[in-house]
Parts: sequence; C-alpha cells; structure tokens
Amino acid sequence: MNEQSQLRQQIIDCAIAMSTSGLSPGRSGNVSARFKDGFLITPSGLAYTDLSIKDIVYIDGDGKSIGNDRFPSSEWRFHYDIYDNYRETGGIVHCHSRHATALACCNAQIPAFHYMVAAAGGKNIPIAPYALFGTQDLSDHVVKALDGCKASLMEHHGLVALGDDVSGALDLAHEVEELAAQYVLVRSLGGDQILNDEQMDEVIERFKTYGKQDSL
Repeated sequence: MNEQSQLRQQIIDCAIAMSTSGLSPGRSGNVSARFKDGFLITPSGLAYTDLSIKDIVYIDGDGKSIGNDRFPSSEWRFHYDIYDNYRETGGIVHCHSRHATALACCNAQIPAFHYMVAAAGGKNIPIAPYALFGTQDLSDHVVKALDGCKASLMEHHGLVALGDDVSGALDLAHEVEELAAQYVLVRSLGGDQILNDEQMDEVIERFKTYGKQDSL
C-alpha cells in the first residue's frame, strides 16, 4: 500500500472511530488529511463503515476535486482554508459531539475552568460565529476563531480540532469533548472559578514539553 492509500485508510479509520465512539453520531462530521499541495477528505453522505479508499476525495491546491466522482464533504471549504492558513496542520476532525455542540448552541466558549483547556493551545477554546454550513462565511469565521488555538466550537453546529495528523486531531477532539462535558457539569453546579491569564500562561509554557520523553 503506497503513501496515499495509507493516508486514505487512516482517514477512514479515524472517521469510523469518531462515529463509533459517539463523538459524531451517524454520518455527521468529516475528516481530512493534508496531502501534496492539497488534502484528502471524507465524501459527502456516505456511511463511514461503507467507505473504501477510492471514496476518499482529493482536493488540490486550487480547491478543485481531482480524480474522483464522489462529492467531497460539504464542509471542504473550511478544511481548505485551515490548511492554507495554518501550515503546521496535518489533519482535521470536525464532529457534532454532544456536550461541545450543546455549548455551541448556547454560544458559549470553553473558558479556563481547568488547566487542560490549554491542550488546545490557548487560554480558552473559542467559538466561531454561526453561518450556514458549507459556506465561505462559515470558513472565514472558523479560520479566524482558530487563530492561536487548535480547536474551536462552531455556534449552533459543533466542534473542529486540528492535529499534526488525523490521529492527533481525533485525540484533541476527544479531549475537547471531555472538557465540554466537565464544563457543562460545572455550569450546572453554579461554578464560575476561572484560571487567570498568568496561570494559563504557565500551563501553556509547561505544555511545550508536556508528555515528551528525553532520549536516553
């Protein structure tokens, strides 16, 4: 299996894992990975368990679907713009996870109620303003919200998470959903204690080496 085929299979495996874990029910959400001057993305409307590697759509650097009669996910535009604006991104996961989506429907970002919020790269997990799915307006909102952060909620919509690859993006999406679930519980208990900027700066600095092993 060549590099492209392996990457296509990784996208399928990630999409199935996203769905079966409950992170994004049914056929909702989408997954992509940077490839050459463009990216590979899940097609529109197909069940993830039915996908084969030939169903994954390649979109080139000009935003054109190449070599496939499948339609790409309707959200391909914000994937395209994220890759164009955040060159370190290698994989993207978009999902409609329960708690993150509930907060998004309340137009609520996830503030620094817990230090692990910094796992998304910033002092909070922001929310992109609402726009119709699949539109350039939505893409513009998402790209702006992600400035300085690797994850964002999307108002009345869901969650998007970035990673060095699709596996990293999926891991972050799970982390953000867990934080969202915790924050929903904190809100229900009337909690409003938030870590301050100085405390979060310390966490962000610590996270630069968090989990890394020195070579022996």
